[in-house]
Amino acid sequence: MPKYKIHPIVVGTKLFDKGMMTYQFDYGKPYAIPIYAWYIEGGDKTILVDTGEIHPIQSEDREKRIGGKIYTFEDGLAKWGLKPEDIDIVIHTHLHRDHCENDYKCVNAKFYVHEKEINRIHNPHPLDYRYVEDFILEVEEAGQIITLNEDTEVVPGIKMVHTPAHTDGGMSVFIETEKGTAVITAFCVIMENIFPPKEILAMDMEVIPPGTHVNTYEAYDTIKRVKEMADIIIPVHEPQFASVDTIP
Repeated sequence: MPKYKIHPIVVGTKLFDKGMMTYQFDYGKPYAIPIYAWYIEGGDKTILVDTGEIHPIQSEDREKRIGGKIYTFEDGLAKWGLKPEDIDIVIHTHLHRDHCENDYKCVNAKFYVHEKEINRIHNPHPLDYRYVEDFILEVEEAGQIITLNEDTEVVPGIKMVHTPAHTDGGMSVFIETEKGTAVITAFCVIMENIFPPKEILAMDMEVIPPGTHVNTYEAYDTIKRVKEMADIIIPVHEPQFASVDTIP
């Protein structure tokens, strides 16, 4: 079985209230998160997890806030000697727009996503403004999307697991590396959600649900379960990875 390396590529940012990440905590605190595409190196397929923003804001201020360089999708791939048409597989954690805006550029890729995400992006609730179907129409019409309704090993050593803590069809991505099993979370969180500060632990809370979720209790239980399933936890919007080339 291949042992993979994970390369975080920052292809966008968001500036907002920290409570958008940490449910019930740190409301009113300005916070910046990176938006990533993750290049998974190893095996015989060229794989990305998510594709990020199409028009990222690239500024010194934003880069200072997240502690790393912000790339366009093309430039971020070029850092690793790749072009969008080189991508064989895109694994989607979910289909909020900041995770799929560059899909149409990957003309040779197959896209793996839970069927509930497809249903949601085509029939969003008014609260689901983060879903924008325009970003997946081209690949859907081209027959590039493979929908899943259960946990699935996409290739040896890379498994998608249904973890609906943030969206109905969220799929966390478990990846075998030289230092154990890593997981890129399907739920939009930072490291503090997984490993809360002592004042939160003192309240008998082992994790913090994401600020955006479908069901708070299910989100809490799902994050706690994922935390116990992997050796390396990679929260999908954690800023510390903006300055990291390779995990592990």
